Amino acid sequence: MDDRIYIFDTTLRDGEQVPGCKLNTAQKVTIALALEELGVDVIEAGFPVSSPGDFKSVMEISKVLTRPTICGLSRAVDNDIKVAGEALKFAKKGRIHTGIGTSDQHVKHKLRITREDVIERGVKAVKLARNYVDDVEFYAEDAGRTDNDFLAKVVEEVIKAGATVVNIPDTTGYCLPEEYGAKIAYLINNVPNIDKAIISTHCHNDLGLATANSIAGVRSGARQIECTINGIGERAGNTSLEEVVMIIKKRADIPHKTQVVTERLYAISNLVAETMGMPVQPNKAIVGSNAFAHSSGIHQDGVIKNRLNYEIIDPAEVGVDHSDILLTARSGRAALRFRLSQLGYEMEGEDLNEIYRSFLTLADEILEVRDPELHELYAKWKEGETVNNG
Repeated sequence: MDDRIYIFDTTLRDGEQVPGCKLNTAQKVTIALALEELGVDVIEAGFPVSSPGDFKSVMEISKVLTRPTICGLSRAVDNDIKVAGEALKFAKKGRIHTGIGTSDQHVKHKLRITREDVIERGVKAVKLARNYVDDVEFYAEDAGRTDNDFLAKVVEEVIKAGATVVNIPDTTGYCLPEEYGAKIAYLINNVPNIDKAIISTHCHNDLGLATANSIAGVRSGARQIECTINGIGERAGNTSLEEVVMIIKKRADIPHKTQVVTERLYAISNLVAETMGMPVQPNKAIVGSNAFAHSSGIHQDGVIKNRLNYEIIDPAEVGVDHSDILLTARSGRAALRFRLSQLGYEMEGEDLNEIYRSFLTLADEILEVRDPELHELYAKWKEGETVNNG
């Protein structure tokens, strides 16, 4: 079995749906170029019919990028698909991403049609999209809450109609990992023509399970993950690209690989955060400012002795130049000695004990003891030592 996992980045579409994070075309092109350098396989560049600006962005990105597939979103609506096809006409590899709600909640209370109508509209949309591109992805919106038997029937019919990728979104972030994984497995085992298409995950983070669900999907047979830089997106966000990529890279029991250049993760995280005005939370996995920072004395001692004691990722793997040993009131002698040594002050024994006592007094007064304070502490200790030995 092919061990490739395709990374479908929707930062510029689903990620941009965050209130206040609207990007202009130039900004979108800049991020798209960075995504191309990162090595993602598919870039969902926008929802062309939604606005002239989105149409222009999808078209301009299609003109500039050469390696990734450029994707435009549409509803299962003729004009949506037509406009998406026009926006993608310059793409070296174009994909139309079209679909419709499949859960009873959406069928009865949003679309107000029948299940038979859903299949008919989905099939029609895929066939129309194939007039514009050879690569058509179908999304079964709210698949996470869709009855598996009906979902399997929808998937079977849209693949017959020409869908090359079937997206199984947990649109509301409702599924537990075992449920979502079982749903993917059910489709693989019950859709006769499933081998004709790639199954894609698209998980939202309403219950904090987007990454876990995406990995569960992969372990059950999905071969594409839809995600965003920093996990940004509608409501609580989408699956975090950097998280799923590093899970796949670090876990030996996941026999897959991606084409992502992980050393570029930190840089693109910062680019997206700054461009969209969405700071990354300090404790964010992989790219947060505290991801490789240690302030507890026990952890600091362990990391100083051997990084693998508390770091399963080498910071360099994601583009961070070093770990941080932060000196706080929770730090021990080992951390203080280590940081002083970096400044050129070698201290051991009772000398270290003396300066450590002064350090603790200072650390109780301020949040973090940085290099200027360390220089000052050492100078005061040295002055006291000179006086005492005078």
